[in-house]
Amino acid sequence: MFKRLRFKQTQSFKDRLNAFAEDMRRHAAKLAPGLKRDAFLRRARQADTASHLDDWANSSGLQAPK
Repeated sequence: MFKRLRFKQTQSFKDRLNAFAEDMRRHAAKLAPGLKRDAFLRRARQADTASHLDDWANSSGLQAPK
């Protein structure tokens, strides 16, 4: 049976998303305008959106349905 590899994250999910988004923007800045650059910028926006959704989902104002 295959044993799943597990490891503990040292950074929070939000920190990892922000670092990923910055990395994508840094790569995009090195490229000329085009499809590849747009793809890097799209992934950076998606990471930002995921970070905002994570903030919303973990906010104290969010309550369980009744």
